[in-house]
Amino acid sequence: MATKRSIFQEVTDKAQTPAPQPGLIDRGTGARGAIRLWLALIFVLVAAMILVGGLTRLTDSGLSITEWKPLHGAIPPMGEAAWAEEFAKYQVSPEYQLQNKGMTLEAFKTIFWWEWGHRQLGRVVGLVWAVGFVAFWATKRIPAGWTGRLLGLGALGGLQGAIGWWMVSSGLKGTMVDVASYRLATHLGLAFLILGLIAWYVLALSRSEAQLLQARRGREARLYGLATGLLHLAFLQILLGALVAGIDAGRAFPTWPDMNGSFFPADAFYVPDGAGGSLPLWHAFFENPGLVQFLHRMAGYLLLAFGIFAFVKSRRSAYGTTRTAFLAVLCMLLVQVALGIVTVLTAAHLHVAITHQLGAVLLWVLILRARFLSQYPVAGSIRKGTQ
Repeated sequence: MATKRSIFQEVTDKAQTPAPQPGLIDRGTGARGAIRLWLALIFVLVAAMILVGGLTRLTDSGLSITEWKPLHGAIPPMGEAAWAEEFAKYQVSPEYQLQNKGMTLEAFKTIFWWEWGHRQLGRVVGLVWAVGFVAFWATKRIPAGWTGRLLGLGALGGLQGAIGWWMVSSGLKGTMVDVASYRLATHLGLAFLILGLIAWYVLALSRSEAQLLQARRGREARLYGLATGLLHLAFLQILLGALVAGIDAGRAFPTWPDMNGSFFPADAFYVPDGAGGSLPLWHAFFENPGLVQFLHRMAGYLLLAFGIFAFVKSRRSAYGTTRTAFLAVLCMLLVQVALGIVTVLTAAHLHVAITHQLGAVLLWVLILRARFLSQYPVAGSIRKGTQ
């Protein structure tokens, strides 16, 4: 029964003001802020792992550990006897026999630490995910509908570890002195897929479900489609970049805008079979340095042209944040193209090449952000409008 109120009592009396009740869509929101911070930490770790993986490739360190030991492999060699045993395993690998014959133990330790660090960082990513997921799940703080998404990230992380060994194992047999380029592309592609999902989740968790539902009413379908196209084209470019790195194609034609004096490289479809003949044509798309670098260059030009087109179209958006997001994409595209050119001219100098890879990560995230804001635009205040 409601309490009677004196006619002299203020209607704004806080004791009589009922607490606001959330709507159905706001219930079960969980710890959105905490989960967002947890995912942001994982994002930073995954990005770092991509960069360390790039440095591992650039320093030819990826085949220094010849076994896959997901658990006890976290402990590095302790003592001279352990180092000698590890070095002995490497000495029977094709890379040592055909490329690094006579390498000293000290030189081996250098490449070993790069690969060990890369694998160790992967273990850290898995541990941070597992501890965070179990903690949020056990305390029932995961928002409604998010359990499967967060669990899926862990599954993709486990798959990435298996693909990493599948990649490394390709360089430990026969006459291989590097990993198979298509396996490297698969490994890097999945890393960017995981990174993209985390970035999208972080953006989604920055607003409540009610706010996202409200924002979706202003969805700009055309810009969303353009951003999706940019995302697909950027992903293709990332895969082509992995193929370039896998066969050291970035060091084969250190000239620009031509390729050693020609627009299209000579012998672009020739891959020797080791017996005086050539491999089937399709091998050239993965193993011919000239053709692979040419495709990477052309895809870069196409991505830039498409980015300019998307930017021009975004000028018509009613939302200032969306317009700014597409401007950021265009600026990063220009920087990334410039970095690509310098990488070519310096024959993939280590610092330039890794900066180029960092540029790919930044561009990937900026495209995702532009796509997200096209789907869920941020409306301005009534006073300021949408400008």
